[in-house]
Amino acid sequence: MSLEPLISLSQLPDVGAVPVDVDGRAIAVVRAEDGSIHVIDDTCSHAEVSLAEGEVEDCSIECWLHGSRFDLRTGRPTGLPATKPIAVYPVTVEGDTVLADLSAPRTAPFSASPAVSSKEH
Repeated sequence: MSLEPLISLSQLPDVGAVPVDVDGRAIAVVRAEDGSIHVIDDTCSHAEVSLAEGEVEDCSIECWLHGSRFDLRTGRPTGLPATKPIAVYPVTVEGDTVLADLSAPRTAPFSASPAVSSKEH
Protein backbone atom coordinates (compact mmCIF):
# COMPACT_ATOMS: atom_id res chain seq x y z
CA MET A 1 0.00 0.00 0.00
CA SER A 2 1.40 3.37 -1.05
CA LEU A 3 -0.21 6.18 0.92
CA GLU A 4 -0.28 9.66 -0.59
CA PRO A 5 -0.82 12.65 1.74
CA LEU A 6 -3.68 14.72 0.33
CA ILE A 7 -4.96 17.36 2.74
CA SER A 8 -5.29 18.15 6.43
CA LEU A 9 -8.56 17.52 8.24
CA SER A 10 -8.66 21.18 9.22
CA GLN A 11 -8.92 22.11 5.51
CA LEU A 12 -12.13 20.08 5.09
CA PRO A 13 -15.55 21.55 5.72
CA ASP A 14 -17.70 19.92 8.41
CA VAL A 15 -19.70 18.37 5.54
CA GLY A 16 -18.51 18.72 1.97
CA ALA A 17 -15.70 18.12 -0.49
CA VAL A 18 -12.39 19.68 -1.44
CA PRO A 19 -10.73 19.11 -4.82
CA VAL A 20 -7.09 18.02 -4.70
CA ASP A 21 -4.72 17.81 -7.67
CA VAL A 22 -2.25 14.94 -7.39
CA ASP A 23 0.23 15.10 -10.26
CA GLY A 24 -2.49 16.27 -12.67
CA ARG A 25 -5.04 13.79 -11.35
CA ALA A 26 -8.37 15.21 -10.07
CA ILE A 27 -9.22 13.74 -6.64
CA ALA A 28 -11.84 14.87 -4.11
CA VAL A 29 -11.57 14.45 -0.36
CA VAL A 30 -15.03 14.35 1.19
CA ARG A 31 -16.34 14.53 4.73
CA ALA A 32 -19.81 12.96 4.98
CA GLU A 33 -22.53 13.96 7.45
CA ASP A 34 -21.49 11.15 9.81
CA GLY A 35 -17.92 12.55 9.93
CA SER A 36 -16.42 9.78 7.79
CA ILE A 37 -13.70 10.73 5.32
CA HIS A 38 -13.75 9.48 1.72
CA VAL A 39 -11.45 9.90 -1.27
CA ILE A 40 -12.98 9.65 -4.75
CA ASP A 41 -12.18 10.57 -8.33
CA ASP A 42 -13.30 14.17 -8.72
CA THR A 43 -14.97 13.63 -12.07
CA CYS A 44 -18.61 12.71 -12.63
CA SER A 45 -18.85 9.60 -14.80
CA HIS A 46 -21.77 11.14 -16.68
CA ALA A 47 -20.69 14.66 -17.58
CA GLU A 48 -16.99 14.87 -16.65
CA VAL A 49 -17.34 17.81 -14.26
CA SER A 50 -15.99 18.24 -10.72
CA LEU A 51 -17.94 16.37 -8.06
CA ALA A 52 -16.26 18.42 -5.32
CA GLU A 53 -18.54 21.31 -6.29
CA GLY A 54 -21.62 19.20 -5.52
CA GLU A 55 -23.57 18.73 -2.32
CA VAL A 56 -22.84 16.01 0.19
CA GLU A 57 -25.83 14.41 1.88
CA ASP A 58 -25.69 11.39 4.17
CA CYS A 59 -22.94 9.30 2.55
CA SER A 60 -23.39 10.43 -1.05
CA ILE A 61 -22.32 13.28 -3.29
CA GLU A 62 -24.45 14.93 -5.97
CA CYS A 63 -23.06 16.25 -9.24
CA TRP A 64 -23.95 19.93 -9.50
CA LEU A 65 -24.57 19.82 -13.26
CA HIS A 66 -27.20 17.12 -13.84
CA GLY A 67 -27.93 15.80 -10.36
CA SER A 68 -26.26 12.37 -10.59
CA ARG A 69 -25.57 10.94 -7.12
CA PHE A 70 -22.78 8.59 -6.03
CA ASP A 71 -22.32 6.50 -2.90
CA LEU A 72 -19.09 7.67 -1.25
CA ARG A 73 -18.33 4.19 0.10
CA THR A 74 -18.68 2.22 -3.13
CA GLY A 75 -18.65 4.75 -5.97
CA ARG A 76 -21.94 3.34 -7.26
CA PRO A 77 -24.32 5.79 -8.90
CA THR A 78 -27.47 6.14 -6.81
CA GLY A 79 -29.22 8.69 -8.99
CA LEU A 80 -29.55 9.17 -12.73
CA PRO A 81 -28.39 10.21 -15.24
CA ALA A 82 -25.05 8.58 -14.27
CA THR A 83 -24.93 4.81 -14.75
CA LYS A 84 -21.17 4.19 -14.39
CA PRO A 85 -19.45 4.15 -10.99
CA ILE A 86 -16.60 6.41 -9.92
CA ALA A 87 -13.42 5.16 -8.27
CA VAL A 88 -13.06 5.30 -4.49
CA TYR A 89 -9.77 4.86 -2.65
CA PRO A 90 -8.68 3.36 0.68
CA VAL A 91 -8.32 6.16 3.25
CA THR A 92 -6.17 6.57 6.34
CA VAL A 93 -6.03 9.51 8.74
CA GLU A 94 -2.76 10.06 10.60
CA GLY A 95 -2.97 12.91 13.06
CA ASP A 96 -4.44 15.77 11.00
CA THR A 97 -3.44 14.36 7.60
CA VAL A 98 -5.73 12.51 5.19
CA LEU A 99 -3.85 9.91 3.16
CA ALA A 100 -5.09 7.60 0.42
CA ASP A 101 -3.76 4.72 -1.60
CA LEU A 102 -4.33 6.10 -5.09
CA SER A 103 -2.78 2.98 -6.63
CA ALA A 104 -5.70 0.86 -5.39
CA PRO A 105 -8.93 2.32 -6.80
CA ARG A 106 -12.11 0.43 -6.14
CA THR A 107 -15.21 0.69 -8.27
CA ALA A 108 -18.54 -1.09 -8.12
CA PRO A 109 -19.34 -3.98 -8.07
CA PHE A 110 -16.32 -4.29 -5.75
CA SER A 111 -16.88 -3.14 -2.20
CA ALA A 112 -14.83 -0.16 -1.10
CA SER A 113 -12.77 -0.22 2.07
CA PRO A 114 -14.65 1.14 5.04
CA ALA A 115 -14.27 4.90 5.36
CA VAL A 116 -12.32 6.29 8.27
CA SER A 117 -14.32 8.40 10.68
CA SER A 118 -12.57 11.59 11.73
CA LYS A 119 -14.44 11.37 15.03
CA GLU A 120 -12.26 8.40 15.98
CA HIS A 121 -9.03 10.42 15.65
